[in-house]
Amino acid sequence: QVLLVESGGGLVQAGGSLRLSCAASGRTFNDYTMGWFRQAPGEDREFVAAINWRGGTQYYGHFTKGRFTISRDNAKNTIYLQMNSLEREDTAVYFCAADEFGRGSSWFNDYHYWGQGTQVTVSS
Repeated sequence: QVLLVESGGGLVQAGGSLRLSCAASGRTFNDYTMGWFRQAPGEDREFVAAINWRGGTQYYGHFTKGRFTISRDNAKNTIYLQMNSLEREDTAVYFCAADEFGRGSSWFNDYHYWGQGTQVTVSS
C-alpha cells in the first residue's frame, strides 16, 4: 500500500521560505511521477510541481515563476518542495501525490495516491 506523508508546512511571513517534504513508502517508485498540488479554501486543487522519479524531469505550475523547486532523494524515498519568496496567495493546503504511470501530468485526476496534506500559511 502506497503511503505519502507530508511535512514542513507552517506559518511564514511574506517573502520567506519553506521546504515541504513528502516521504513515500509501500512501493518502488522508479516509474512514478511525484507531484505537489495545493488547495486554498473555496478553490479547486491546483498543480504546483511534479518530478519523474526516474530521470528527474521537472514540471511546474505557471504561477511558481522560478520561486519553487521540486527535488527528490532516492535514498530516502522523499520528495521536496522548496518554496522561496512566498506570497499571501501561496496560502493553501499542500498535497503530495503519486502517478504510477509516470506521465508528468499537471491534472490531479491522473494521480492515484495522495497524502493528507500540510498547511502553509503566509502572512503579510
